[in-house]
Amino acid sequence: MALKRNKITVVGAGFVGATAAHWAASNQLGDVVIVDIIEGMPQGKALDLRQAAPVVGFDSNVIGTNDYKDTADSDIVIITAGVPRKPGMSRDDLLAINTKIVKDVVTNIVKYSPNAILIIVSNPLDAMTYVAHKVSGFPANRVIGMAGVLDAARFRAFIAMELDVSVEDVNAFVLGGHGDTMVPLPRYSTVAGIPLPDLLPADKIEAMCKRTANGGAEIVNLLKTGSAFFAPSASAVEMVQSILLDKKRILPCCVYCDKEYGAGGYFVGVPAKLGKNGVEQIIEIKLTPEEKVAFDKSVAAVKELVKALPL
Repeated sequence: MALKRNKITVVGAGFVGATAAHWAASNQLGDVVIVDIIEGMPQGKALDLRQAAPVVGFDSNVIGTNDYKDTADSDIVIITAGVPRKPGMSRDDLLAINTKIVKDVVTNIVKYSPNAILIIVSNPLDAMTYVAHKVSGFPANRVIGMAGVLDAARFRAFIAMELDVSVEDVNAFVLGGHGDTMVPLPRYSTVAGIPLPDLLPADKIEAMCKRTANGGAEIVNLLKTGSAFFAPSASAVEMVQSILLDKKRILPCCVYCDKEYGAGGYFVGVPAKLGKNGVEQIIEIKLTPEEKVAFDKSVAAVKELVKALPL
């Protein structure tokens, strides 16, 4: 009897979606379906990826489609569909248009893959994760937003660059909403186990925290015609790997918090254990009074977005 491979659907064949498909296939996490409304685009990118397989050496099947029927029985679905940010545009500007897109996508996914785990990448991230949860009717452990992994990766990259050390030895922590109000936590960030405040002066750390919070905007302003895609897609696939391989990694993710952190029933960025059931545990850490104020401010910003949702 042939071994059944995991099935991974990526919704959206743009830069983030296509690159996520690339990471997932090249790491042989499962067979990959790329779905998009633009005819020919997902098919072309899937075929290109299949033709890279002999060079890289992966046997994952990759198909592109415009029909959600081809996504049936997916184990995990990465949703990247939506309008990307343009220079001068905030994540909040995307709210109305991307709510409509995400509602349509989730409705189709639920129809064909009622047992899937959803990973949301579409912006504004915290609000779109809330939309996906409401529209899908899935339990909260199966709807997860990709934000903290990306934000922490940016913070880790800046730390490694500043100290001229391997990124492998750098761990970093970011809480809160995905946007300007995110809360990098330097005292929980380490290099080979050494706390960041022991390695760098406060002003340098503060500058890196600000750069992390503006990480997406910095890339948007440089590219001028698009937004980040390498790091966001790699971050989503790191979450996929932890879930499909039941690795139970503790990753900062946008998850449903009620009593946890006093969030009161919203999706916000906190450390979570990801395994075969999706979110298997939310890890609560003690925050200093200053960190709590910053976190509460971030949650308040998420609540404002959710209140403005055209649901």
